[in-house]
Amino acid sequence: MTGNDTHVRFDAPATLHKWPSIKNQRRKDTGPYLLVEGTLDECIRAFMAKAESARHLYEIHTAPQPPLVMEIMSAEHVIELARLRDFL
Repeated sequence: MTGNDTHVRFDAPATLHKWPSIKNQRRKDTGPYLLVEGTLDECIRAFMAKAESARHLYEIHTAPQPPLVMEIMSAEHVIELARLRDFL
């Protein structure tokens, strides 16, 4: 896929969620809670501002934009999307 084939709407509505944790591990008895409601770009920026050691506790929810953006994006996926955003 070339840069010309890549179309991601970073202005799409999105939310950043955090999983409650104990000792930096996700709690399994509850779900994530809302931290930021805004655009995909705003949520990526808020996510990237988090401590690298705790990023696994966060996820972004947005409308899917196949093949690059999924409905729920894990930390690893958000990091790759941030790299793409900075490249474009």
